[in-house]
Amino acid sequence: KQWYQRRVPITAGGLRGDSIVVLGVEKRSVPKLQDERTVRKIHKLDDHVCMAFAGLTADARILVNMARVECQSYRLTVEDPVSMSYIARHIASVKQHFTQRPGLRPFGLSTLIVGFDYDGSAHLFQTDPSGTYHEWKANAIGRSGKTVREFLEKHYTDEIAASDEACIKLTVRALLEVVQSGGKNIELAVMRKGQALEILDTKTVEKLVEETEKERDAEAEAKKKAAGKS
Repeated sequence: KQWYQRRVPITAGGLRGDSIVVLGVEKRSVPKLQDERTVRKIHKLDDHVCMAFAGLTADARILVNMARVECQSYRLTVEDPVSMSYIARHIASVKQHFTQRPGLRPFGLSTLIVGFDYDGSAHLFQTDPSGTYHEWKANAIGRSGKTVREFLEKHYTDEIAASDEACIKLTVRALLEVVQSGGKNIELAVMRKGQALEILDTKTVEKLVEETEKERDAEAEAKKKAAGKS
């Protein structure tokens, strides 16, 4: 088995609302003496674009740098911020290029790319190692991506998309389907229309997890009572 075919160790999920985009990533435990700021799975590509990944960190570092250069090159050439579809297509093209050239190996990671276009519309794109890309309302990648995606498919609605708070809580709740130890193992980033990327601190994430778990328990209790009456 090739060294780069190891199982992806983390899960990442993303969701787009009417005026917000949210990225959530499962965090691995960090050794006591390691600076956790050097272990990031969410990266800013431009003022209005950010990316989360699941896969090889070393490969992600190279891809992130290439994407950042392309964002600035586009801005200098066109004198406008890069569009979401353009940067998603560029990242996918770089990945596809590495699948067909001799002496090169494919990038060992999948990505979720979120942000806003100049007209204020929110977007979420997903790319895989083969170089394909698609736009989604909500999606997940990584070790337990299928479980998280199925949860999002079941619970994502237009009503949730209209509420910033509901979008954030749905992302947290989806990740809690596969993350066992709560807020300490979740990295969460939000970007609102016209505002900069915000990576939420641990206390804020833990508060969101606590609120989400209470709401989940209340729903389960209500369903149990309803089933008992019937």
